[in-house]
Order: sequence, then structure tokens, then C-alpha cells
Amino acid sequence: MADTWLIILLCYLAFIVIFMAIPASLGFSFGIRNLYLGTLLKIFEIGRRTIQSKHGIKSNVIEKTPAKPTKANLPRNRSFGTFQREFHMGDAIEFCVNGVEVELESWNLLTRTNENYHYISVKLTIMWVLGCFVRYVILFPMRFTLFLLGMALLISSRIFIVQLPKSRNWLDTKCMLVAFRIFARSVSAVITFHNKENIAHGGGICVANHTTPLDVLILMCDRCYSLVDSVRTLAKTQDHIWFERTEMKDRLIVTKRLREHVQDATKNPMLIFPEGTCINNTSVMMFKKGSFEIGGDIYPVAIKYDPTFGNAFWNSSSEGFAMYLFLLLTNWALVCDVWYLPKMTRQEDESAAQFANRVKTEIARQGGLVDLIWDGQLKRTSVKPEFRQQRQEDYASTLKID
Repeated sequence: MADTWLIILLCYLAFIVIFMAIPASLGFSFGIRNLYLGTLLKIFEIGRRTIQSKHGIKSNVIEKTPAKPTKANLPRNRSFGTFQREFHMGDAIEFCVNGVEVELESWNLLTRTNENYHYISVKLTIMWVLGCFVRYVILFPMRFTLFLLGMALLISSRIFIVQLPKSRNWLDTKCMLVAFRIFARSVSAVITFHNKENIAHGGGICVANHTTPLDVLILMCDRCYSLVDSVRTLAKTQDHIWFERTEMKDRLIVTKRLREHVQDATKNPMLIFPEGTCINNTSVMMFKKGSFEIGGDIYPVAIKYDPTFGNAFWNSSSEGFAMYLFLLLTNWALVCDVWYLPKMTRQEDESAAQFANRVKTEIARQGGLVDLIWDGQLKRTSVKPEFRQQRQEDYASTLKID
């Protein structure tokens, strides 16, 4: 009996390696994922139509209700000390629409934008149960195994390559690409790269909007980058820069090393996320100006995820990374577009903050994201009273007639 289970396990691992890990490492696809996504979209459309027919009017007859006579409004005195016209309920529609868009569930019993189950019909209930079976019983074990294989390759290659001389960079780059492509395949990532002629070159700084820690994984599937982080991971095998966030001295050293890095065209481009935190895939928030003070060429990248097949955003305030990773491994897929924008340089009469805003605007425009001036850290802190007052004044100005 034990031998039978061992044979089954070996066959299972052989299937994962031959049909998933090796094609992923070579950047090759059998087209199964695209077929899989197309099938899902058809199923989602069936679910959408079922929901509409369930809540819609079953007949084509327009329902008519007798109109009630409206009461005359009492006259109200107006003064120039207030608004030049009275407030109407329609003035608040914009806020209502924005609030509903934030709270409105896009779940059709199949997607993973909402983990809760809502009963609508027997047919959709059966489809939802089958979907759970596919995601948790079939996809999750294979994805988790593939993830462990990628992690084993990444760690073992670090241990081996660090013993080699300085010429190890070429081998290390190849191992990094293979490992991250396997990681991407473990979450069924379908990535579309646009304008690859604008990809970052050695010695440059690549800046991108930040939705998830997987942004690094997505970009590393196309080429290797050097990273700036507070962890020493991989620092001995690549030109990564690590520091302690609480030490101001370390920050000054990081700035110095970044300047040295961008002057060496033989090194991998530095990958930086100027927002400093994950944003929910709808907007681009304030870019910190530090990375734009270094000098050198800036290579902007816009990343946009398709929420139809799962939510890529990591809200670290509400869930730990382990739970987030589990949700990713049980999503339908991770579908995203990556746009490489033409390189940008700081103009002579341009401050670092202005340059950062200009780059941010281009990223938001290309990715179809909302360009905001807010600090992304506001999600962890209370909004300052003067900031709220400014927004109130901006809204009040829209009610006045020039």
C-alpha cells in the first residue's frame, strides 16, 4: 500500500515538473491558461445573466404607477452671505455614486472579489459549489506544490551561487528568472507586457505603481531587477540594497549607494515603488520624491490587474501575508497588463517633487488609474483636519455660480 502511494506521489510530482515547472521556466505556454480564462468568462456571463433575470422584471410590460401630485415648496429666503443658489439633492449625487461604487459587490457567485456566499438560485449554487471544489481541491494543491518547487529552487540556487566568483551574475540572473516564472505559474498568472522596447536598461531606475508584493514577481518574469528593501534577502548574489527603516544613518547610506548604482550600466536596473505602500488597484497615490533626487534615467511602468478573476490588492492592515498568499493560491487566476513607458529624465528647472508628479501622471494615464495627490499612508493614519477642510472648501466652490 505504501509503495502505491509513493508511485502516485512520484507521478504527481513528475506531472507538476514536466507540464508546469519546465514550461514556466522556459517562458513557454501550452495555451491552457488562456483557454481556462475564456471558459471562466463564459461561465461568469451565465452567472451574470442568471442574476439579472432573477432580479429583473419578468415581463416586457412597463409598470405604471399613478403619479402623486407634488406639493408646492415653501418659499425660502436666500442671502448673498450663503450660497448664490440653494442646495439641491442632486448636488450630492456624485458622493452617492462614488460611495456605491466602492461598496458595490461585483461578485457573481464565482469570482473572488467577495469570499461570502449569497443564495440566488439553485443553478448558481451548484456552480458555486463546483467552483469551490475546483479552486480548493484541484487547483490549490497543484499551485502550492509549484510554489514550493519555486521556493526550493530560489533558496538552493542562492546557497550554491554565493560560493561562486564574481562572474556568477549571469547564472544568478537565469536562476532568478526561472524561479520567479515558476512563482507566477503557481498563481496562474497571465501577464501581458506592452511596449517591451521601453524596458529598463542597466543602471537606470524603474518605478511602478504598487498594488501587491507580487508586483516584484510580475516584473521579474521579464527581466531581473535590483531591489531596495529592509530585508537582506538575495543581497549577496545581486546588487540589492538593504537597510533598517528606523536608522536615519542607513537611509543616507542607501541614497549614496543608489547614486553609485545608477552610474554603473553593468548593474541591473533598480526597481522602486515610490508610493511606499500597496494601493487598491484603482488609483496612483503620492510618489515619494527620494528616488527622483538620485539622478539618472527613470523608466516608468504601469501595472493594472483584472479584478474579474481575483483581487490582487494586499491590505496589510486587515490580513497577514500568509492569509493573503492562501487567497492568491485559491483565486481563479492573476491577470494583469504591464506597460513599459518611455524613459523620462528630470528637467533642469524641475524639482524632484515636480518630476515625481509628472512620472506619476504618466503611469496613471497609461494604466487607466486615478491620479491622486494623497499619501498612501493615510490608510493607516487619521486624516488631518486641515486636509478635510480643504476638501470641503473645494466642494463648496462647485456650488457657487461665478
